[in-house]
Formats: sequence, C-alpha cells, structure tokens
Amino acid sequence: MSKAFANLGLANELVETLSQLGFEKPTDIQHHAIPYVLEGRDVLAGAQTGTGKTAAFGLPIIHRLLEQAIVRDPQSKDVLALVLVPTRELAQQVFDNITSYARHTNLKVVTAYGGTSMGVQTKNLHGGCDILIATPGRLLDHMFCKNITLQKTQTLVLDEADRMLDMGFWPDLKRILSKMNRERQTLFFSATFDKKIKDVAYRMMNEPQEVQVAPQNSTAETVEQMVYPVDKKRKAELLAFLIGSRNWQQVLVFTKTKQGSDALAAELKLDGIKAVSINGDKSQGARQKALDDFKAGKVRALIATDVAARGLDINQLEQVVNFDMPFKAEDYVHRIGRTGRAGKSGLAVSLMSRDEEYLLDAIERLLDKRLPQEWLEGYEPSLIEEIVEDKSPRRKSRSSEKRKMKAKLKIHAGRGKR
Repeated sequence: MSKAFANLGLANELVETLSQLGFEKPTDIQHHAIPYVLEGRDVLAGAQTGTGKTAAFGLPIIHRLLEQAIVRDPQSKDVLALVLVPTRELAQQVFDNITSYARHTNLKVVTAYGGTSMGVQTKNLHGGCDILIATPGRLLDHMFCKNITLQKTQTLVLDEADRMLDMGFWPDLKRILSKMNRERQTLFFSATFDKKIKDVAYRMMNEPQEVQVAPQNSTAETVEQMVYPVDKKRKAELLAFLIGSRNWQQVLVFTKTKQGSDALAAELKLDGIKAVSINGDKSQGARQKALDDFKAGKVRALIATDVAARGLDINQLEQVVNFDMPFKAEDYVHRIGRTGRAGKSGLAVSLMSRDEEYLLDAIERLLDKRLPQEWLEGYEPSLIEEIVEDKSPRRKSRSSEKRKMKAKLKIHAGRGKR
C-alpha cells in the first residue's frame, strides 16, 4: 500500500486500489489538488497534459461519496457528481479511469455522450448515479427527457475547462448551471488558462483555491519540439518521408479541417502507410474503431482534427505531428501533450508553410520561448513560390525589402504567363 497517497487523506480501500493499478506516488497536481478537493474547496487547477489530472479530481470525489454512504433510491434521478468534458473521446477516457479507481466500491459511474445510443444511456441512468461523465449536448438531451436531475449535484467538474468555457460551449453550460444547486463544489481542471477564461471561472466559483504546478501554458520538458519549414504542397510528401525514413510505427497527426484529415489519410495510404482519420464527421463507432486499431498497432498514422486533441490517451505514443499549425496557440499545448506523458520522452514535429509563420509566432509568445527550426535536405521551402502565394495576416508587417522582392516576383510571374 502506498503511504504517499494515504498521507493525502484518501481512504485505505482507494489507496489499495491505486497500489494494484501501479500508482507509486502522487504527481504534483495530485499532491497539491487532492487535499483541497477533500476539504470541499472550489479549485482552479492548471497542469500539463498527461500529469494525472483525472485522478486529481476523481479520487477525492470517490472518497467523499464513500464517506457519505448514500443509499440510492431505485426511482431516483439524482446525479451526485457531474464531470463535463468537451469531446466524446475524453468522456470515455475519464469514464474508464474513474471506473478503474472505483472498481472495489459500489459507486455507480455512468458516461453519456453523442454518437451512441440514447436508449442504452437512459437505461444506465435509471435510478440515478453517483458520478456522471458527460458532454454538454448529450447531458442537455437527458435533462430534456427528464432522465436525470442536477438539483442534488454536490460536485461539478469542468475537465479541459478552457475549451468548455469557449463561446461554443458557453450557452449549453449556462443552461446546465441554471438547473444546479448553487451550494456545490466546483472544480476546473485544464492544461491552459488565459486571463479571460480565469475571469469567467472566478465568477462561477466560491473563493477558489488556485493550483498551478507548472509554468502556465507550458509543455512537458520530456517532449522534444522541432519545426520544419516546407512548401505547403509538399507537406504530405515530407510527412511520408519522416514516417518511412525514421521508422515511426505510431504517429498522431493533426490537421485543421475534417476534409483535410480524410484527404491526408488517403494520400498516406497511396504511399503504402496504413493511416486512418478521426474527426467530427465520423460516427462514434468509426472513431472508436480507428482509435482502437491505432492503439493496437494495426495503423501507423492516426490523422485527427482538434476535436481529438482533448481526450486521446495513448500509452507509449512517441511522435505527434502538426501537419497544419493550430489556429489557437493553446491547442498546440494540448496537441503535443499527447506524447511525453507520465514522464516518458516524446517528439513533437510541426510542418510549417510560410503562410503559417504568424501561427508559430503566437505559439512562441504563449510558451515564452523560441521553437527550434530546421530545413530538411531535399524539402527546403521555395522562397519564390511561398512569397508569391503568401496570404498571411502578417504580410503587412514585413520589411520593405521583402515587399519589394514580392513585387518583383509578381512581375516575373506575370511575364511568364504571357
């Protein structure tokens, strides 16, 4: 039995379960957050992806529910603890983790998210539940159908809270909050927080205890980062070269659009690389099969949009590639956080065309450091082509020398068309 977890105040049966699961000692976020959650405090916690945030809120919630020893009424529709997440994949991941922590208890843990049977979820929710992990949209569906009530919910968790508080989720979140008891514990966990998000969070919380165990918006030191400038039209070719020449057996690749993820997967297949895409247009069954095949090693490249950046937990994943630079700098942190988890080493590669330079600038400002760049032999970017095609929002801020060069190149390009 691990005394390190026992010293945090967790019940012996939980500590024993953690020992069986191979947990040796708490991570920094677990060490600092668990005591506050056990005290019933509101907590705003920031930690790098892959540092054990689910256990940091899941374990003390389970402990507090066990202490209460509540006997559920078979006709009840109450949810005692609610965990809201932005994606289906993250909902399943959190459900799997919390289920494993609570496996030697009688607590009822349920998950509800879109793309799967509403009927099966309704059956699972019959009689209420102790812990519900849900996406906002599907939760509202069940509330509308009167399958659950949140009036007695004691604890609300927003996992990946920065994304949950983005404008896209805010209307749903307000509707959910309006149905909840104000006398509740509220926990916000995420890898990234900006001032705007924190301001909103503090308005929803009661004297929260802020826990930041690493520099805000930082990346894990175990992840090596590299940027390869390359012509946009040669990105797929370079990606195939990297996978083949460096013998990458399992690589997660991020694109900015659903169509782009499908097209890239198809192109890699033509190069003899087993690849599959995962995005919001896929059914939940297709998304789960793609993820299972990738984890099992049946597929070398999993091509994903940012919908999958929050919630993919893949053991031993060593490479992540930004095929397209993310529009939101914070998403870079979440993307590359899929590798280098739990202290393991990882590699994060970004393929950057010239019109994406301003996106790299935003990432470097967020991280407060420069990312190393390298031109790969045979894939050096064509300055002539890129300057002519450049439509970057930063083009107006370039030096006069570059603007003159661009004008000259346009003249030459025009002469060539005649």
